[in-house]
Amino acid sequence: MTTHEFALSDLAARLLGTDASLSTSLRDILTVALQELIEAELTATIGAAPGERTSERVTQRNGHRPKLVSTPGGDVEIGIPKLRQGSFFPELLEPRRRIDKALWAVIMTAYITGTSTRRVDDLVKALGCESGISKSTVSRICTQIDADVHVLRTRRLDHQPFVYVWLDATYVHVREHRQVVSKAIVIATGLRADGHREVLGLDVGDSENETLWREFLTSLTDRGLAGVRLVISDAHAGLIKAIRRCFQGAAWQRCRVHAMRNLLSAANHRHRQVIAALIRTIFVQPDNPTATAQLRAVVEQLRPYAPGVADRLEAMEADLLAYTGFPPAHWSKIWSNNQIERLNRELKRRTDVGGIFPDKASVIGLVGALLVEINDEMIAAERRYIAAASVADLTEHPGELALPAAPRT
Repeated sequence: MTTHEFALSDLAARLLGTDASLSTSLRDILTVALQELIEAELTATIGAAPGERTSERVTQRNGHRPKLVSTPGGDVEIGIPKLRQGSFFPELLEPRRRIDKALWAVIMTAYITGTSTRRVDDLVKALGCESGISKSTVSRICTQIDADVHVLRTRRLDHQPFVYVWLDATYVHVREHRQVVSKAIVIATGLRADGHREVLGLDVGDSENETLWREFLTSLTDRGLAGVRLVISDAHAGLIKAIRRCFQGAAWQRCRVHAMRNLLSAANHRHRQVIAALIRTIFVQPDNPTATAQLRAVVEQLRPYAPGVADRLEAMEADLLAYTGFPPAHWSKIWSNNQIERLNRELKRRTDVGGIFPDKASVIGLVGALLVEINDEMIAAERRYIAAASVADLTEHPGELALPAAPRT
């Protein structure tokens, strides 16, 4: 058992033995708990308890300095130990290890979206922390955010092959040259060989054009992204060109959700439910030949009363059925862009609170901070997104491409 665990165990035992009739406030309990945990950490750091003589001691205590700490139970004053040689600051009080992590999230979000440090201080006080927060503390927090986002955007991607890659974009409003303009945020996520997902990167540009996508995808490959067997996205013209240039040899899956919207936009309103039901029959087929045969049968059924839909469906056959060249257990995860669409909805929910961003850097800061958290959750998830055993064949036989659509007879 570690020193921290001994301290927690002892503290819990004493709290359980406390007379319930005593008027001990939550603030008092938190003060005692924090102070004892800090002293336990200091003991482990210097190698000796107060008054103890050991051969492992590296320095000596030299009193305390007061510090006000914000907690859910209110502001509490604790003592930070001082040392004869060197310095000590408890790990418990480091940024992102605060008791009230939600408070730090608010501070970070407010600052990144352009809120002044004075207004951030007012916001912290409004949340119940009478001590407020200093400008230097806000700057220190956001410097750490920038460092984490930089790591996310520049880290190497050659630690594992990424067999599937999902691409999508969303838009935010940014103030530029005294005008409010729309900026595109492009995001990539990937499935690793072990079945877990990762956020591969993000970038911000003026519009979702081929140039932005090509630069973004090239940056991913330059960082070591390899082993890509299938790319899933919508059918944006610039994105398709960039995919074909940067991921040569990989198949492209047109998102079936976006494809359905495109097809129904060409249909008469009163026929849309029937047409949608017919198209869905394509995706319940067990293999590539039957799915291809069903798609062509649906095209012939639609041609008499919905020729525009029939022509569009016929033209997107190969791209819409690319998923059938991969293990059937993966189909529901790779035939659409739903997983990254959900991620984008979460980003929009958070960015809409800020409204208009002051500049491009603030967009990357906030969105990047959110993606750092999401990436950590993806990697640490108890359940893999796709079972690793079923991904093994794709990584062990990289030269084998997806099955092509059956030839038209």
